[in-house]
Amino acid sequence: MDSLLRHTRAFHAFLLRLHDQENKGTLKEPTMYEDDVQVHIVSEVKRSPLQAFRKEHMPIFIAERAPLKVDEDHMEDSRNNETSGLSSSKLEENVGPLPLSVMKARQLVSWYTLAHNPQMSQVVNCSVPTAFPVLWVRCDGSDPEGTVWLGAEPMKTGKEITSIVFHTVTCTGPIVDRSPFASIEILKTAHKNRHSCSAVMTKGYAQYDLFGSTVLENTIMKSQSNIMVDFTWNNVEKILEIPPLTSNATLNIKVEPGDLRSPVIQIYKELEFLLVLARGLKTGEIEWPEVLEEKSAIIVVQELIEDLKDQLNASQQRPKNKENEKLRSDAAAVESTIHASFAPERGDLDFAEQLWTRMRKTVSSYQDVVDCLVLVIQHLKCKDIQPWIHRGSDSSLSKLIQQSYHGTMPTVSVTGLNAIRMLLEIGLDKFRRDYINYFIGQELTTLNYLDYFVNYTVNLEEQILRLQKLHHILELVVSCSAFLNLSHEKLFTLTQSCSRYYKDNPLDDRHVFQLPIRPTTINAFYENEHPFMWRMEIISCHGQRELKTMWQLNTRPPVDHVTFTTPGLPVDDTTLCSDYEEAFYYNTVVSCSQARFT
Repeated sequence: MDSLLRHTRAFHAFLLRLHDQENKGTLKEPTMYEDDVQVHIVSEVKRSPLQAFRKEHMPIFIAERAPLKVDEDHMEDSRNNETSGLSSSKLEENVGPLPLSVMKARQLVSWYTLAHNPQMSQVVNCSVPTAFPVLWVRCDGSDPEGTVWLGAEPMKTGKEITSIVFHTVTCTGPIVDRSPFASIEILKTAHKNRHSCSAVMTKGYAQYDLFGSTVLENTIMKSQSNIMVDFTWNNVEKILEIPPLTSNATLNIKVEPGDLRSPVIQIYKELEFLLVLARGLKTGEIEWPEVLEEKSAIIVVQELIEDLKDQLNASQQRPKNKENEKLRSDAAAVESTIHASFAPERGDLDFAEQLWTRMRKTVSSYQDVVDCLVLVIQHLKCKDIQPWIHRGSDSSLSKLIQQSYHGTMPTVSVTGLNAIRMLLEIGLDKFRRDYINYFIGQELTTLNYLDYFVNYTVNLEEQILRLQKLHHILELVVSCSAFLNLSHEKLFTLTQSCSRYYKDNPLDDRHVFQLPIRPTTINAFYENEHPFMWRMEIISCHGQRELKTMWQLNTRPPVDHVTFTTPGLPVDDTTLCSDYEEAFYYNTVVSCSQARFT
């Protein structure tokens, strides 16, 4: 008994110290408790290893086995000794989270529980027990039930801690044959017996991957992009039932710019060149991308100038009304093209934008940029070209072109980083017009909404950052339009939601954007597919407290600290379920029980 109290006091003091450090923002995680135990606090749900079955936004303690310490001298000996049984590569391998034995986990939960018992307050040297964050302990699944997590959560009535709710997470799998799955009635009965209740309700939850891995040339493409749909409904009737059309459905959209499956991949590659120039302007060094055309940059720019001369001569002989008709025709063609797919080039590019388009494909050095810009400026000074530019263009070259109309063009120095800045400004101007043309042309937003993203009065670095945000919005909207064929109403809502988010938050291409949707809109995409995850919750009420038993099936291991293997099945969790006649599942059960302090 003395040993139990001593360990309880020590564990209570340790958690209290961590709790205080977390409140002060000074916690360095993870923190060692014993030689084989470390504890850290997770406060963000997206970082929580429990997010597969727990969504609450609250801090939690995570206890796990500390990684083995490797002596530096032993590391050096292993590198030098070729016959060593443990190679240096293995020693240096980044070890992921490690589980504790189920017995050790129960011991930690026991100490945690005693520390919250009001009757033990004097024993643990505190007048009133502190309600710590929920404690979760990683387990190795070595017991017959396959326990992978144990949790303990203090319950309060007013300011007094009255009980502890224990959470147990078990997991088995992978399972191909569905016959071992328990029936809903058996699961309900087990819950009723555990919690001594007569009435229960059921809730269903399913998640489908609408935009997962893609097989390209016999290779599975790995990407951070995915479009998941979450369904919730009441009154589950059978295991793995398809969500009814009356379900609540929400799209969870995460698109990684640069995904090769994206309809706007060419736009992203063009944006990459812009970012290369921006980095070069900041560092003074540029890693030039591979050229996309065989002709040299100076030749393609000279050809552009000659084309402009020919067009100028022809336009002087063409009736003005026919010229206006062609401009209107070009604009209509642009809108038609963008409606089908965001085209890499518009049909109404002005001279500066055409210059950018040609130079980005051909320049391979700083000297190329200088030579091309010098050539253009020389022709402007000679007045043998009068290029057309869009009204409102803000780049230095556009301003020079405007001044050349009136013969007031000043002498311009294209030395140092000035040439890179001039080319960068042309690209910025073009991208702003590209995005405005798409979003307004598709009636997805207004110019007022876009003003934040296309504002050129802020500094150059901020302009580029806002342009990247706008490109990410484009990736999100176009992906949903191309792959899910969402209605204009939903695309409009998504555009507004993304715009509001990025006006107040930094660029984050891993952020998940949510969009409520009717199941009938996307039922063709999921009704004949295996769910990525399927879950049923059995709920009973105990006063103001709900107790749940959660029975969940995953197509990927729901925990990252236990290895599941079954002969005859692959253990690589990147394998597509569609490769098999039946999806294989990991069966996870989350149950809880309540202990009252009397």
